[in-house]
Amino acid sequence: MELSLAWRLFKRELQQGQLLLIILAITLAVLSVSGLARVSERLQVAITGQASQFIAADRIIDSPVKIDAAILTKAEDLGLKHVTNMQFNSMVYSGDKFQLVTVRAVETGYPLKGDIELTSGKTKALPQAGEIWFETRLGGLLGYPKSIELGNSEFVLSNEISRLPDAGFNPFASSPVVLMRMEDVAKTGVIQPGSRVTYLYQFAGDEASLTAFEQSIKPLLNSTQRWVDVQSGDSPIAGAVKRAERFLLLASLMGIALACAAIGIAAQRYCQRHYDVVAMLKTFGASAKQIRLLFGTHLLLVTLMGIVLGVIGGVLLDFGISYLLPPEIAAYSPPLTRPLLLGVSTGLISAFMFSAYPLMRLLAIPPLRVLQRQLEGLQLGMWLHLLLSLGAMALLGYLYSQSWALTLTVVAAVLLLGVLLSALGFVMIRLGHSVGMKTTNPLQLALAGLRRRARQNAVQLVGFSAALVLLLTILALRQDLLNEWQKQLPENAPNYFLVNIAPDDAKPLNDFMTTKGIVATDIYPVIRGRLTQINGEALISNEQSEAGEKGRVGISRELNLTWRNTLPANNELLEGHFNQAADEVSVESGVADRLGISIGDKLTYIIDNQELTVKVASIRAVHWETLQPNFFMIFTQEALAPFAYTSMASFYLNDQQATNDQSTSDPATNGQALSADGTPKDAVILALIQQFPTISIIDVGAMVGQLRQIIEQVSLSLTLVLALVLLASALVLIAQTEAGMATRQRELAVLRTFGASGWLLRSATGLEFALLGGIAGVLAVIVAEFALYLLKTQVFELNVYMHWPWWGIAPVSGALIVALLGVWRCRQLLSQSCSELLKAGS
Repeated sequence: MELSLAWRLFKRELQQGQLLLIILAITLAVLSVSGLARVSERLQVAITGQASQFIAADRIIDSPVKIDAAILTKAEDLGLKHVTNMQFNSMVYSGDKFQLVTVRAVETGYPLKGDIELTSGKTKALPQAGEIWFETRLGGLLGYPKSIELGNSEFVLSNEISRLPDAGFNPFASSPVVLMRMEDVAKTGVIQPGSRVTYLYQFAGDEASLTAFEQSIKPLLNSTQRWVDVQSGDSPIAGAVKRAERFLLLASLMGIALACAAIGIAAQRYCQRHYDVVAMLKTFGASAKQIRLLFGTHLLLVTLMGIVLGVIGGVLLDFGISYLLPPEIAAYSPPLTRPLLLGVSTGLISAFMFSAYPLMRLLAIPPLRVLQRQLEGLQLGMWLHLLLSLGAMALLGYLYSQSWALTLTVVAAVLLLGVLLSALGFVMIRLGHSVGMKTTNPLQLALAGLRRRARQNAVQLVGFSAALVLLLTILALRQDLLNEWQKQLPENAPNYFLVNIAPDDAKPLNDFMTTKGIVATDIYPVIRGRLTQINGEALISNEQSEAGEKGRVGISRELNLTWRNTLPANNELLEGHFNQAADEVSVESGVADRLGISIGDKLTYIIDNQELTVKVASIRAVHWETLQPNFFMIFTQEALAPFAYTSMASFYLNDQQATNDQSTSDPATNGQALSADGTPKDAVILALIQQFPTISIIDVGAMVGQLRQIIEQVSLSLTLVLALVLLASALVLIAQTEAGMATRQRELAVLRTFGASGWLLRSATGLEFALLGGIAGVLAVIVAEFALYLLKTQVFELNVYMHWPWWGIAPVSGALIVALLGVWRCRQLLSQSCSELLKAGS
């Protein structure tokens, strides 16, 4: 009986449009979350997939010894592809010339991701048996022979390598790379017991299998073995991928917060409209159980309808967005399960948690309200509503992001917005109290309307301010991330590195660069040294620590040290002062945190079997993603003067620069033009190799290009997410203007009856919404600045600064947007005559 009544009332209210607002809010919540989650996951998978080409696989185990065969069996059982590679150093010979090289021996199937870039183009093929592929600089050093000797065997040099997909970026790894087949290693006789070899086990497959594989075998790896993915420190794209994923998570969390606010507002409006209905039902003898069943059924039906529509909308949104994405991103299609489950969970949790407080107040309406309409029954504290709302938001946020930092930042921003709304928004609205009911001009009428609808307008401010906070936060973060990446990879980012520069070669090299019109970076001296003590305490290795020895764990390898009188451009001073005295050193912040180093500590190094003790003068943050020369430790020249050194530098060379110099002759080229082979840039590099044979040249141009392509895809991702957020915000703003339309209709009818003109009513309505929008803009700037401070310092590691233009732009924009939306929504009411308004409101 009760269910039948509930269904009939539900159909009637649905036909009359009384449930449309809350259905729209729930639909928006589910659509925003499922749609954003789906698009975000697609973009994350695509970005990670593209970035995985930097390591030629999805995951890598780096080991100095062969790993247990059971690990490879486990990978096969999970359906993962895998290949085994070896890397070692050896000498190669051609006639009377020899050169130290890094040998990469690979199995069939390499690379699992990406392509090998040859001078003739990209390929997935491998050298034939008895062949070696070589880097261009090796050919220049050996004079481009047809074959070379490696160990006991001779190999044909068949192809030039521009870049291997997993070449990585290490300007100190100066030896050229050669590529050969794994089965050819044995006949060289190079690998003997005790030889230093690195085994690289590369794996590729779906994310679920990779996660299961990682969880099962990672605990089995020892301290000498490393688990590597695209977010490992060795990957040049790691920082960009991490920040992009955080941004996408944040955008979705903001969407969840916005959708929850819309549901809460819609639920409150729905319950307020039914206060009289509940009072009448109780007057006619309905029991509390019957009323709970009636409105509980309504809430359940509305929630289910909103979830179904929202899920459909989220899927359609994903399909629509996929057509706008580049093919390399659209090709990635992660499972729909998680976004759909997240959307359904969001609809259920937010609908019931945000509706609980208004529903409890509705069910507590006394029958006496039929005679005294000011009665609202049980006056529960707002703390309960706040607790339920924040609890639901935090639960949904953590379920989605698995990040307490992001979740708590969003919750903190919501709390601040609530405090400001209580302390500032309501006070500003109540300023209209002194105006009374004067209607002599539009401003007085607008202020009077704000006073009469003070509580309703405060609720509207929640939606308006939340939407503006969301837009400002996402827009600012997107711009800051793009600016940060642009600084890391400017158009003239170095595409060549020079290492092993002897002191005597510095001036001739500078003259060469000047002649060719090439601008190089500063020359950085490089000295190898080992950190052995901190404040007199000897450092031990990880292996010694695991064996039970006591002491501070240090860095169990030699470091590349340098000196410099000024702070490098891509470094940021965090503490102290940069080197001023001869016995001072500047330490990179990551190493300082890892080793517990602070300002004033004394560090002892062993360099060329000599001991050097210096004092820590500063801590620096280093942007490792810039592909610039970077160092953990920077000394003064006086401190390192006794030690022998080589140097390194980098420069940018484009085809146009080389073309302008193509007629220049150089003694090293026997008087021939540098462009004789038709490749001006290659000719310049060849001349550099021939004139300075001891200097190693590392071409990172291909890596820079690939990195820039990934950054462009990330930028597109951020733009698409911003567009989705704009759409969600616009829908919430439109939904907000629906609130109070019935009350506004009655007021307009009364004002029309007393002779108010259409111009006066239109102007007053526009001013009222503009005032709401302006107040919302001020609140939004305050909350957005607070949220950005937390996000930049705790999550994204970006520079914090005030957005001063916002304090003028946001209130004006908020006033214009909300005024236009309000007038547009009220246009039909404002155009009706007095009789039409009275008839519609009866």
